[in-house]
Amino acid sequence: MRGARGAGAESTKIESDMIGGRPVVGITQGDVNGIGYEVFLKAFSDARLLEMVVPVFYGLGRAAAYYRKLFGLQMPQFVRVAGAREASERGISLVDVGGDLRVEPGGASRESALSAIMALEASVRDWKQGFLDAIVTLPVNKNVMQGAGFAYPGQTEYFAAQSGGKDPLMMMVSDDLRVGLVTQHLSLSDVPGALTQARVEAKIAQLAQSLREDFGIDGPRIAVLGLNPHAGEGGALGVEELTLIEPAIAAANAKGMLVSGAYAADGFFGAGRWREFDGVLAMYHDQGLIPFKALSFDRGVNFSAGLPVVRTSPDHGTGFDIAGKGVASAQSFRSAVYLSIQVARARKRERELRENALSVGALETAKGLSTGRRRGEEEARGGAERGER
Repeated sequence: MRGARGAGAESTKIESDMIGGRPVVGITQGDVNGIGYEVFLKAFSDARLLEMVVPVFYGLGRAAAYYRKLFGLQMPQFVRVAGAREASERGISLVDVGGDLRVEPGGASRESALSAIMALEASVRDWKQGFLDAIVTLPVNKNVMQGAGFAYPGQTEYFAAQSGGKDPLMMMVSDDLRVGLVTQHLSLSDVPGALTQARVEAKIAQLAQSLREDFGIDGPRIAVLGLNPHAGEGGALGVEELTLIEPAIAAANAKGMLVSGAYAADGFFGAGRWREFDGVLAMYHDQGLIPFKALSFDRGVNFSAGLPVVRTSPDHGTGFDIAGKGVASAQSFRSAVYLSIQVARARKRERELRENALSVGALETAKGLSTGRRRGEEEARGGAERGER
C-alpha cells in the first residue's frame, strides 16, 4: 500500500511502493511559455519511457494540447486525475493546476509564473502524502517567479524548505561527470564571505554521502577545487585555499574519505583530471557549471542532493528565445527522468538494507536476551537443587 508521509515539512521520509516496480515520478510544468512542454512532450512521444516510469504531470491540459498540436506529436494517452493518489498505470496522469493565462511561447508573464508555482505546490503535496517517489521540475524564470511572490532564490531552495531538508547540495550530473557546489545562487562578490572551513567540510561530506547512497559508489574519490586563480599560488593570489579549503580536505581525509585538492579549476578541467574522480566540488556556481555545461550540455541534469525528496531537473533554462519553434532538445529532460528513477531505486534499496540490518540486529538481540534468560533460569534451578541437597 502506498503510504502517507505526514502532512508537515517535518515529516521528511516518505515512501511509495512504486507501481508495478516503476517509480511514480511527478513532473512540474515550469514556465508554460518556455520550452518545458516541448521537451516533456518530445520525451514521452517515445512510449518506451512509460515502461520505466509512471509519470504524473502537473500543468495545464489545454497547454499540453496546444503544444502537442503545434509540434504534431503523437502521444500516449493523458489521464486526468485529481492527484498522484490516482496515478494511472497506463499513459500519462495529468493533474490540471488551472490558472488564467494565455499560452504565448517566448513571453514571460506573472500569470505563467503563478501557474508554475501552483504546479510546484501540488507536486509537493502529493510527495508529502507518500504518492510520489521523485519529482522532476521543468525550468522557470527566477526573476519572473520572484516577481509573482515566489519567496525562494530557486526551485532547489523551495524543495529544501518544503521537505524539511537543510542546505542541500546542488549537483550537476552526467554519465561521467558529477559536480557539486559549495555555494549556489549567490552573487560572486558574496562568495568569499560565505566560505568557511565548516561549510566546505559539510559539502564534502554531503557529496560523499550522495555518491554512496544515490549513485552506489563505494569509497568515492572526490576532487576539491580552489577559490582563487591557480588555487591561490601558495598564498600569493589569495589565502582561502590555505586557511579554509585545504584544512577542510585534511579533516575529511581524517574521517576516512578519499579527498584531493585544492586544484586550480582551469588546469583541472583542461587536462581532463576530472576523469580520475567520482565527484568534483566547486566553490561557486560558474566555476562548476561552465566546465560542466561545456562538457555535458544537452546531457546534464541538476540534482538536489541531501534532501529527503528526490528532485532533478534539466540543466537548461526556459529557452524563451527558442520557445515554440520545435528546435529544443529533449535529451537533458530525458536524462533528468532517468536519474530520478535511478536515485529513487537506489534510496529504496538503501532503506531496505537498513531495515533488514535493524531486523537482524533486533533478532540477534532477542536471541541473546532469550539465551541469557535461559542460562539464568538454569543457574537458579541448579542453585535451588544444591540448596535442597
